[in-house]
Order: sequence, then structure tokens, then C-alpha cells
Amino acid sequence: MEAALFDLDGTLINTERRSLAMWRMLLENHGIEPHEALVRRFMGRRGRDILPEIMPGADVLALVEEVMSYADHPGLPDIVPVPGAADLVRRVAEKGSPLALVTSAHRAWAVERLAEIGVGDLVRTIVSGEDVAVGKPDPSGYLMAASLIGVEPARCVAFEDSLAGIEAAQAAGMTCVAVATTHAPEELAHADLVVPDMSGIEWPLTELDLV
Repeated sequence: MEAALFDLDGTLINTERRSLAMWRMLLENHGIEPHEALVRRFMGRRGRDILPEIMPGADVLALVEEVMSYADHPGLPDIVPVPGAADLVRRVAEKGSPLALVTSAHRAWAVERLAEIGVGDLVRTIVSGEDVAVGKPDPSGYLMAASLIGVEPARCVAFEDSLAGIEAAQAAGMTCVAVATTHAPEELAHADLVVPDMSGIEWPLTELDLV
């Protein structure tokens, strides 16, 4: 593998519990029962892609702004790094390998979180949810990132935690390492490799690492 492409939420930082809590608040405020199966549909995907399925005809941009306004709500789970994530990003950079971030989140959020875990100066290529017409599980974000760093998709490995993210990476023709931070390992078994977190992952990965 020549290049490493990283998802953000759930892969480099543990924020999914926080994000899902915010989506629950939004649904409740609009009279929709936030049952688990419904809320989990947001995992790894852009809110603007999911909301029309759940609330047809609603003002999606207004709803996205509303959920973002909950960011400072007291009682939300803390944002913490995924173990080993920042170290892996540093190892990739130290080897001189191309790397990029491919996230469904807004660019400003991504830049702030990368800085918080100490790798903001290393991740210079970011494809955010604002940069693509269609979000994950569509592969366009990963394909855009591969093009920007100048590496064929087949020579890229993507690190993902969500089902939508794995589908996007594999549809782009990339190897995918699934990080079991937000899903049970058995749910992620279709990825090329499943790991509990990012600790101890060596770089570069070889085919033997993926067996």
C-alpha cells in the first residue's frame, strides 16, 4: 500500500456517541421517536443525505444548522482520540507516504479535531462532506482524495469505522481496514482487516498484514 486515507469520526477520534446523541435530540425536537435503528442510519453519513429519507420535504439545511447548534449542549459525551490513531498518522508521514482525510463532517470540524490530536500539520489533504455532491457510501470522496494525492485507488488503504465508509472505500477499489470502535467486529467482517482500535498498526501495510 502506497497511501493511507483516514476517516475522522470513529476512526481517529471517538465522537460517534456524541454525534448520535445530537441526532437523537433533533429527532425528538421534531416529534420523531429516535429508536436505535433509525439513529444508527446517521453513522458515517452526511446528515443532508439521511434527513430527506426520514423527514421528506423538510428544510435540510435548517435541520443541519439546528443539530450543529447542539454542539455545546451540556452532558454530551466527550471527544477523545482513538487509541493509536495519531501515532499511526505520524508513522505514515514519517515514511513519506501520501495521506489524506476523507470525512462526512464539515471541513472546519475536521481541521479543529486534527489539531487537537496533534496531526493537523501532517494531514494536508482533506476531502470533507462539503467537497462532494454525494456522501458515503458513494465512493466519490475516496476517489477525489486518491486523485489529489496522486495515487491509484488500488494502492490506497482506507481506515474506516462505519458500514457506509467501508462500502465507499471498497467501491473506490481500495483496501479497507475497519476499526471496531462503533460497530461490533462481526458487523465489519466484510472489510479486508478488522482491528479493535489503531494501536500497534505498522506502516506500510503489506498483503501479509491483511491475511
